[in-house]
Amino acid sequence: MNWFLAKSEPDTYSIDDLQRDVRTAWDGVTNPQAVKVIRSMRPGDSVLIYHSGKESRIVGVARVLSEPRDDPKNPKSAVVDLEYSGRVAPPLPLSEVKASGEFGEWALVRQGRLSTMAVPEAFIAWMKASGRNVG
Repeated sequence: MNWFLAKSEPDTYSIDDLQRDVRTAWDGVTNPQAVKVIRSMRPGDSVLIYHSGKESRIVGVARVLSEPRDDPKNPKSAVVDLEYSGRVAPPLPLSEVKASGEFGEWALVRQGRLSTMAVPEAFIAWMKASGRNVG
C-alpha cells in the first residue's frame, strides 16, 4: 500500500464533506505533476487529506477505491474515487512538519502549491510516533 497527500481548500471540499458523503470522485487537479501522481494511485492506497489555505494542516485519511481514469471534464486531468477512512487526531499543522526539520526534501515542504503528491514512508512512521491516529 502506498500513501499520498491531496490538498483541498476547506471551503471547497473539506474533511467534513468527505465524512458526510463517505465517497467522492477526487477531481479538479490540473498540474501535470499532480495528475501524474493521481494516475499512480491504486485501489487500497491511502490518501492524507490536507486543508490548504488558512488552515494548512493534515486533517484526515481516505482510501483509494478505483483505478485512476481520465477526467470527463478535462482530458488533461485524472480522477480517482476516494472513501472516507477517518480523521488525523490531532490534526497536523504544516508548521509542525517544517519545524521537525526531517522532511525538507518532501514536496509538501518544498513545493507548496503542488496539490497532490506521494508521501514518504518515513513521514507516516513519524506521524504515528508522534501519537497521531492516521485513520
